[in-house]
Amino acid sequence: MDEHTATDRVIPHSIEKEMQKSYIDYAMSVIVGRALPDVRDGLKPVHRKIMYAMYDIGLPYNRPPRKSATVVGEVIGKYHPHGDSAAYDSMVRMAQPFSLRYPLVDGQGNFGSVDGDSPAAMRYTEARMTRMAGDMLADIDKDTVTFVDNYDGSLKEPEILPSKFPNLLVNGSTGIAVGMATNMPPHNLSEIIDALVYCIDKPEAEVEELTEFVQGPDFPTGGTIYGLSGIESAYRTGRGKMKVRANTHLEEHNGKSWIVVDEIPYMVNKARLIEEIAERVKNDEIDNITDLRDESDRNGMRIVIELHRDAIESVVLENLFKKTQMEQTFGIINLALVNNKPTVLGLKDLLMHYIMHRKEVVVRRTKFELDQAAKRHHILEGLIKAFNMLDATIELIRASKNGEEAREGLMGLLDISEDQAKAILDMRLQKLTGLEIETLRAEFEELVRYMEDLRDILANEIRVYAIIKSELLEMKELHGDDRRTIIDPNAIDTDEEDLIPREDVVITITGDNYIKRIPLSTYKQQGRGGVGLIGMQTKEEDNVVNMFITSTHDYVMFITNKGRLHWLKGYRIPEGSRQSKGKPVVNLLGDLEEGEKVMNTISSSDFPEDRFLVFCTKNGLIKKTRMSAYKNVRVKGIKAIKLEDDDELVETNVTDGNAEIMIATKDGQAVRFNESDVRDTGRDTMGVKGATLNDGDSIVAMAIVKDEDMLLTVTENGFGKISNVGDYRKTKRGGKGVITIKTGGRNGSVVSVRRVESTDELMVTSKNGKMIRIRVDEIRVSGRNAMGVKIMDLRNDDKVTALERVMGGSDEEPESE
Repeated sequence: MDEHTATDRVIPHSIEKEMQKSYIDYAMSVIVGRALPDVRDGLKPVHRKIMYAMYDIGLPYNRPPRKSATVVGEVIGKYHPHGDSAAYDSMVRMAQPFSLRYPLVDGQGNFGSVDGDSPAAMRYTEARMTRMAGDMLADIDKDTVTFVDNYDGSLKEPEILPSKFPNLLVNGSTGIAVGMATNMPPHNLSEIIDALVYCIDKPEAEVEELTEFVQGPDFPTGGTIYGLSGIESAYRTGRGKMKVRANTHLEEHNGKSWIVVDEIPYMVNKARLIEEIAERVKNDEIDNITDLRDESDRNGMRIVIELHRDAIESVVLENLFKKTQMEQTFGIINLALVNNKPTVLGLKDLLMHYIMHRKEVVVRRTKFELDQAAKRHHILEGLIKAFNMLDATIELIRASKNGEEAREGLMGLLDISEDQAKAILDMRLQKLTGLEIETLRAEFEELVRYMEDLRDILANEIRVYAIIKSELLEMKELHGDDRRTIIDPNAIDTDEEDLIPREDVVITITGDNYIKRIPLSTYKQQGRGGVGLIGMQTKEEDNVVNMFITSTHDYVMFITNKGRLHWLKGYRIPEGSRQSKGKPVVNLLGDLEEGEKVMNTISSSDFPEDRFLVFCTKNGLIKKTRMSAYKNVRVKGIKAIKLEDDDELVETNVTDGNAEIMIATKDGQAVRFNESDVRDTGRDTMGVKGATLNDGDSIVAMAIVKDEDMLLTVTENGFGKISNVGDYRKTKRGGKGVITIKTGGRNGSVVSVRRVESTDELMVTSKNGKMIRIRVDEIRVSGRNAMGVKIMDLRNDDKVTALERVMGGSDEEPESE
């Protein structure tokens, strides 16, 4: 080769363009082929290859496991031409219950620990698929997914897995590509499936509706998520940040307090966390810790932090959260491949992509089953023709010189295809018995019905979605479990709270514990006796039972029928329209116990030491406790009052310690006594006797009053009256009291008693959901035992259920409707 010939083959090319092209090719290879999960099955290529390799060599959950080295050899030999350590490390993570919410590999041996210990070598450990991994591959042999060539073209491997459950959402994914990354948290399977079923029934559902089912991420290591803003942002936009804290409890030992850590944030190394705490204590960054040890065992995690005798537990705990990994920020980036394109997805998008994937799987499976049924139908048709001409068929076969001649003869005799003729010749002689022939005919008829059903599925999209729903609910029944991560909705960044405007709102609660807030300005004044505006669209047999006025920045305390107290900031209660029914309280407060529901609510801007909460029960007990005892509310609430089995809370009020208490009964009696008659006690106490009740009577209301106050009494039939508190003779607590209004007849039983002023306005609520807003000065003052006047015009057997006073008047003009 001469010099001129070599020069002619040189192609001039810019090094910048070559670098750009090479780097883009490399980046796309990493993005698509390594680092990001597919939105349909939630797996990266290496995980998908591991799953298929285990399926291919027969390692389901109900067969003995095999050496991990066998699986890794299959993976790198047939599907993944990379190092064995990369494949083994990926398989190990799929087996770790602290890494995956629902592990896909059942590992036997040392597969690492939450302390960061390395797994044993692959020659020592064994593995097989979990039952859930089997469901990931269910029906893969029925042409449900597309198969592609492996790296050398010698074998086929699935492009995607059928994924009978939404693996991307329930197990999450983490990966760093080139110029982008994904960090998707795991979720609870039952919650995600409930949301999927809702999406199938209501494809136009908004994210706000889906969050009624999906509370938030659910980490395998538990912990507590503080605040909802990050979750809401991630579900809406695909990106968000949330704080995850360790779960702790306090123990007392020999006069010293212990902080015991039961759960730690997701992906935190326990051994390193303990080292970090010890280092902070050594450097005097955290005070009052005298000992630190790890008492974790096979029964669960237990890190013990012993405190100095004079230590304030809450201060030490806050320092631990602030200065160690006991609190972590989890940055959510819902980035996944959609048609091989990296896409940031919100909750609704993730659910809908999965539903579309399952729709394709079900349709392809149905077509495959129809095709297989059609082939069997074709064979049975030929066999039945042979049975109908059995003697001629046998004679032709006996007279034939060889199989080829017999096959061609049968095709001509019976007018059948070559496949049908081969099936007749392959048939065993025992099939010629009468019973076998009848069985064959029955199979043929059943096959005809089965094929009609399959064609109906393919022609009817509603049936396809019904199959998807039934299979999802089957997954929920098989694999669903309780959530592990607690969500505390109260935490919020100060900057974000400052952005929320302060405004007065009306909070309404129904008997079925649906709650909402509405700006106070929504309601217009009406004259006395008006019919009211619709204040809430209630469900059938539901009714509005409580309503009060508060500010968006005040604390709203919820006291339940089981004597527990929860609280939320006002802005945490979802805003609704006048006609909307609101959101379930249980979704806002977290998990309530079975049969537990909110009985009373009060609001306050803070928890001062010189203010008290006074509780009144149906059986006439009174309890007084300082408000400061209730400021540190845990996620699951705290005990507010101890109750007997047959008792329940009626009302809770805030007092200054020097007021008078008025207790009203259903039958129209009222007991007035000094608050000083009731000594203050701790949180977990029962209280003392406030009133003596007649048989069948019960307490319906409590008011905090002074001698010069006016008292409003309202009955269930819409009548009410105002009397001076001075008209009520003061007694000691525990008495029977005096008459406050005549009950029975037109009035019915007493519903509520309230202290009011002439400038106040009233909000009266009925069980059918109507509200009326009237001025107090429209109701005349009358004697203590008078019958009263009509306050609300009730129709269709409606009854008054709740009464609230609005502080001060309004400038709005009266309006009738």
